[in-house]
Amino acid sequence: MTIIRPSHKLLLTRLPGILLIGMCWLLVTVAAFLIGMFWLLVTVAAFPESAGAQERVPGGEGFKLYGVEDVGPKPSWRVGGSAFYTTGKYGTNSTTDTLYVPLSLRRIFDDGYLNLVIPYVTVTSNCNVTFLSGVPQRTTGLCANSPTTTPPGGTGTRTGKVTASGLGDVLLIGRYFLYTEREGGVLPSILVSGRVKAPTADRNQGLGTGEWDEGGGLGIMKLLSSQLVLLADAGYSYIGKPPGVSLRNQWSYDAGLGYYFVPSLFGTVYYEEARALISGLQNPRDIFAGLTWKLTEDFRLTAGVEKGLTNGAPDLGGSVGASLQF
Repeated sequence: MTIIRPSHKLLLTRLPGILLIGMCWLLVTVAAFLIGMFWLLVTVAAFPESAGAQERVPGGEGFKLYGVEDVGPKPSWRVGGSAFYTTGKYGTNSTTDTLYVPLSLRRIFDDGYLNLVIPYVTVTSNCNVTFLSGVPQRTTGLCANSPTTTPPGGTGTRTGKVTASGLGDVLLIGRYFLYTEREGGVLPSILVSGRVKAPTADRNQGLGTGEWDEGGGLGIMKLLSSQLVLLADAGYSYIGKPPGVSLRNQWSYDAGLGYYFVPSLFGTVYYEEARALISGLQNPRDIFAGLTWKLTEDFRLTAGVEKGLTNGAPDLGGSVGASLQF
């Protein structure tokens, strides 16, 4: 006859509870893993579906140049994100590194879209550079408490570098096609755009200007052949005026070409220029090249590189990305 000891009886009575806790822990672990994988896909593997850089690929926005209707229901939403890294001296003797990682939610309409962008930003700088609508630009110092250090073996102080991270400026961006190019037609596709920047970034940390900005623009797309597309945009932004710094309103434009290597792979090359925010500084000018790879009707990957041409722009930049529409 087998005798069950009291300690064994206690273990048997607690066994169901232990198994239940173990199953719950397993489910929580699996759920955390899936959420982590989804965030990695949407946020780290993301091209500038963000502000600033997201408008650099008009041909990748998913609109038909000829207005041909797709068969079946159209997607109404797109979710995406981006990781956009830049480095440069911006005409100073100190290098600034930035990382812009936004999450975007886009409502797609028949002739346009409305896009909400919520970014997380990191800036390693001496406060000479900050983000303006997702683009790093020289502002000659907006930090309330700029870091200072004493030079080795010397006297006085000098501005040092710190890394600041946090919520960036939230953006609301819209685009509307006034006219869509017809097959065999002469007129290009014509679109208007508008954006509003809310000052949600911390100005004291050098993550933003702390002021509202508004802007608008006009763009065209023209099919030159079955594979080659002409792309151009121009815009004007009313820049908020933070205390202690005189920032100018900013015009900007870009022009370039897009090329369909295959129907699912679209490449672009742009020249870009914008007015310097501070009078007397060089206008930021750069060359930007990007690729959009449409894996399925609803999922695409994108990547891009940037090379600055003046002290007003970062020396180098790079991005990767993904988006899913449904």
